[in-house]
Amino acid sequence: DIWVILILTKLFDFNLGTVTESSLWRSVDYGATYMKINDRVITRTMLSYMYLCPTNKRKVLILSDPDVESSLLISSDEGATFQKFSINFYIMSLLFHPTQENWILAYSDDQKLYSSIDFGRKWILVHERVTPGRFYCYNTHMLMCVCVCVPVMQYVTCRAQRCSEGNRQYPFTSRIDTNSLVVQDEYIFLQLTKAGRTTYFVSFQRGPFKHIQLPKYCLPKDMHIISTDDGQVLAAVQEWNENDTYSLYISDAPGVYFTRSLPNMRTSRGAAGNLIVDVYKVGGVNGMLIANKKEDNQMKTYITYNKGQTWSLLPAPAKDTSGQDISCSLPSCSLHLHLQMSENPYTPDTILTKHTAPGLIIARGNVGPELSFTHSGMFISSDAGNTWRQVFEDEHSVWFLDHGGALMAVTQASVPTQHLWVSMDEGRHWDRFSFSSTPLFVDGVLMEPHTQNYIITFFGHFSYLSDWQLVKIDYSALLSRKCTEGDYQTWHLHSKGDVCVMGQRQVFMKRKPGVQCAIGPDSPRVISAESCICTFYDFDDYGFERQVSGKCVPAFWYDTHTPAHTCSQGHAYLKSIGYRRVHSNNCDEGLEEALSPRQQQCEETPPSGLQLQTSNTLLTANVGTNVTFRVTLQHGDSMSTSLHLDFGDGISLSYSNFSRLGTGIRHVYRTAGIFRVTAHAQNSQGSDFASFYLHITSPVERITLSAPLVAIKGRQTNLTAVVWPSQPVTAAFYWWFSNSTEPLITLEGTVSHTFVQEGRHLVVVQVSAGSSVLQDSETITVTDFFRSLLLSFSPNLEEHNPSITEWRQDMGRVVTATLSQRLLVSVFPGSPTAAELFILPEKNYSKPRAEEQLDKVTHTHTHTHTHTLTPLVDSSAIPSGSAALMLVSLAFVGLAVFFIYKFKRYHNLTHCVYISKITSYFQFPVFYMLLNMWY
Repeated sequence: DIWVILILTKLFDFNLGTVTESSLWRSVDYGATYMKINDRVITRTMLSYMYLCPTNKRKVLILSDPDVESSLLISSDEGATFQKFSINFYIMSLLFHPTQENWILAYSDDQKLYSSIDFGRKWILVHERVTPGRFYCYNTHMLMCVCVCVPVMQYVTCRAQRCSEGNRQYPFTSRIDTNSLVVQDEYIFLQLTKAGRTTYFVSFQRGPFKHIQLPKYCLPKDMHIISTDDGQVLAAVQEWNENDTYSLYISDAPGVYFTRSLPNMRTSRGAAGNLIVDVYKVGGVNGMLIANKKEDNQMKTYITYNKGQTWSLLPAPAKDTSGQDISCSLPSCSLHLHLQMSENPYTPDTILTKHTAPGLIIARGNVGPELSFTHSGMFISSDAGNTWRQVFEDEHSVWFLDHGGALMAVTQASVPTQHLWVSMDEGRHWDRFSFSSTPLFVDGVLMEPHTQNYIITFFGHFSYLSDWQLVKIDYSALLSRKCTEGDYQTWHLHSKGDVCVMGQRQVFMKRKPGVQCAIGPDSPRVISAESCICTFYDFDDYGFERQVSGKCVPAFWYDTHTPAHTCSQGHAYLKSIGYRRVHSNNCDEGLEEALSPRQQQCEETPPSGLQLQTSNTLLTANVGTNVTFRVTLQHGDSMSTSLHLDFGDGISLSYSNFSRLGTGIRHVYRTAGIFRVTAHAQNSQGSDFASFYLHITSPVERITLSAPLVAIKGRQTNLTAVVWPSQPVTAAFYWWFSNSTEPLITLEGTVSHTFVQEGRHLVVVQVSAGSSVLQDSETITVTDFFRSLLLSFSPNLEEHNPSITEWRQDMGRVVTATLSQRLLVSVFPGSPTAAELFILPEKNYSKPRAEEQLDKVTHTHTHTHTHTLTPLVDSSAIPSGSAALMLVSLAFVGLAVFFIYKFKRYHNLTHCVYISKITSYFQFPVFYMLLNMWY
């Protein structure tokens, strides 16, 4: 086989602040020589990113720079040839399907998700408004997970090639928190925050979502999924009393019930702001974890061999690299390790293990009372952390060679070097080799870990101003032959002398120290595994706490007497007595039978813990929309328990048992209002009841503030907000008077207010119903006294003019501007039309003189009105405070005619002629003409 290496290089111009050149290089001789192949991808194309298909390394996909050209370069022969395909969107990221080599999801810069089933040659739009990094593929079809930004964040699944609205599914009907979605292996995790409390949900094997059960008073502030290997979840949870630390929690197989394993784990933030938790799952040894824990304001490293049931400090090495004794005794002094994972794929982590090298651990760390990052060296354990050796006094980068059979070390990249060290006996002895004639800053290593290839490539630079250098290293000469049976020796896994680890006695095979032979990927590692007798430490269970003796007792908040809610009469269930065998533990006999859950016959019990809520947990919905109700029963025989659900609007449903409820009960409300929804569960042993009030609203489309133009100082003034459509007790009104900043809030659209100062006062009202908020305002003139006349219009006026608010407002402005600045006109809503004329006194008049003036003006208007053929009907008989609105002078005729001619010249000419004839014979019908023409 030909081993091909492809390298994409880009030249960044710091003066221009951009990439000015890109080159693609290809090697077919393990990196000994490289050929520039830009001509194969069209030289004018600027290349930005390169992707290899994870299921077929022969397929290569390269993105061009969209600022130069938006295209994809595709190769199916390891870069020997390329084809160019244009695209009409800017790709931000790609996600390959885990099994189908031609299926890809692409995320664009405008939050759109695209899919391709022919390795990027053709694309179709899957969905819009997708949250970055929150989309996934699964199994033999593309499972897409979308967080839709509008109207709420939602979890959506569909086949990527058929993702129309009718083909979409919503496995989790409620809104979810932004960026909360995590998909790992067989698990999907979501979170929902409401009123400052966060709830977590899990779906196992793509089944229905279930509420994650943490200890009752954990009260998590954050959850971080560490691992989902081996069909179990390891999670870091920040509890209510933790600020800079997290606690380690371990779940059952479905990921629903979690128990705490280790509190106060150290955390930090990566370069991208991501959370880094100091816990490491050791490869090759089942149930072995290493974590850094904060204890008495000091960080210390702990290790467990039974998946977190017990933890202990790491013993320090007996001697240092020079052979001098190290004076360090537990518990005041121990070994502490750095547990950071590298964010660069070409540089190693600070701790290394490998499943093909069980028991071998290499890590950076220090010896002392606590973890230190200033003075650290390199440490190795060959027996799964029981004993340690120091191999370097300063920090090194270490890699596994030959599937863990050999080790290679290079000094840190901050120091140039021309030497590397290789060990064939798990770090006991190191041989130095020169790989360069000039010291090189080693930036990383290119290697294929899962093949039988003994070629590695160093890349780095001689100085910070030099070009990148590539150094090919072939270490096959160190492994001249393949290992045989006589080249191995046995090794017994143990935990401080206890050979029962995770319920088994395990014997491994290791290559004998000093033997130089190739182990290969297929060499057997475990040669025997026998089950041990179970002990208390092979068990734990949700709701129970372990005592010093190892026994488990119920936590004070856990009720052990209540059977499972799925228990039905005539059936049996397994009742825990506080012990659940640790997942993947292989113990048997001994305590297994004594501690295992007991089969118990189900008895009919009264229903309790009845819960009723909407599927989105909201207490409001719009008229005409589907409302889904969720009814759950925590305890009781669900099969024999009936349910009666009353929606509060005269409609109710009954179910003979809870198994018939399905995923929810839907109902549509046809009218707005506040409805009391009740649920009643009952069986022969008792009953339970739950209820809540649901607000059904209709979005407000219009609001009009009805208020008098003039009000008396010191007297109550009635104000009314009229909304359409009407909102029966489901709307809230907010009132602001003058320059007030705090509103008066009412549940009705009427309010009385007393103005204490003269002048013009602005009144603002808002109505809030459902998700809509509308506003209207009016200006009220406040004075010590005034006169008003009420006016009714002739009925035929409505035949020629629209019955809308603007009609009346504009009429009031014309009359006010034409007659006098001391007259205010308010035209009332409704048909037939009515109006009110407010006559205000002059400001410089005394009160007696002002009242005399108002009486005179009022008498003149009323007297003139009763002696003219006006189409305005006098309503002076209405109680005090109302009178008729009319024009009082011939001069107004000229003003009105001029106004009509100026602004309404295109009105109905026939109607204008008719009105003109009337005007020539009568003095006061001019106002009738003005109303018709204006309206």
